[in-house]
Amino acid sequence: MINRILIRIKVLQIVYSYYQNGNNDLKVAENELLFSLRKSYDLYHYFLLLIVDVTNLQRRILDARKNKYMPTEAELNPNTRLIDNRFAAQIAENEALRKYVAEQGLSWDNDEDFIKMVLDLILSSEQYGEYLNNENDSYETDKEFWRIVFKKLICGNEAIDDYLQDKSIYWNDDISIVETFTLKTIKQFEEAAGSKQKLLPMFKDLEDQSFAIKLFRQSLMKGSEFRERINKHMKNWETERIANMDLIIMQVALAEIMTFPTIPINVTLNEYIDTAKYYSTPKSGTFINGILDSVVNELKKEKLLLKD
Repeated sequence: MINRILIRIKVLQIVYSYYQNGNNDLKVAENELLFSLRKSYDLYHYFLLLIVDVTNLQRRILDARKNKYMPTEAELNPNTRLIDNRFAAQIAENEALRKYVAEQGLSWDNDEDFIKMVLDLILSSEQYGEYLNNENDSYETDKEFWRIVFKKLICGNEAIDDYLQDKSIYWNDDISIVETFTLKTIKQFEEAAGSKQKLLPMFKDLEDQSFAIKLFRQSLMKGSEFRERINKHMKNWETERIANMDLIIMQVALAEIMTFPTIPINVTLNEYIDTAKYYSTPKSGTFINGILDSVVNELKKEKLLLKD
């Protein structure tokens, strides 16, 4: 689930923090990276759990209305399509989800105002109205409803994003990526799989997991070497005016270029140039591209870089 785009971002953040804090403890920093990656995977499970908690809150609300003194006819016989949603029930019974949230202690129990906000957002939406009016009462209809809810109402919702960022500082850069994988998971669910439906693994494979650790270690262990090369090509720039994040981005980019022979140079350069546009200054992309291009050419001339 955690792709290389997110891995690169996490490595950049932890390397930046490593230099800012000045503790120079590689093991502590590496543990922080692993913890940060784990928090991304937590968010994925939180999104799936959101379906369960929103459904359960609606069930409690309907039950409370039904059991109050002198309920109305509408309260005695409410529309229960949301709480009877087959896909939501399957999510609630999913063995992998239940196991993970139990092991990691994940819960929305202390976030009822947030759950109520999401529920109200759904109940007041066009998508909910269309769902109630849909005569096709099936598992696929139920699943499609939640896919549309995530895509149209939850993904990119500023209020939801703000709440999640306040809930965990580790999620500031994760939300949109994890939302994409949550949508992918919803689409992959099958009724026949029941509670044994598989969720996405934390990493696609061992290679991606190794990529995270190796990229981080090489970025720091060979940091002085990489910075020396970078500095050689910055003679025409005023060093004190160069953003520190730009130096970190170039350092990590060089670590990737020099450490992973199967990743094309252009792929690495494009990834970090795009990252620079978002995490540094508006002109950082052009600056980083120019410096790294010079460093790469130098490495090729010295026969230290043999890939394209």
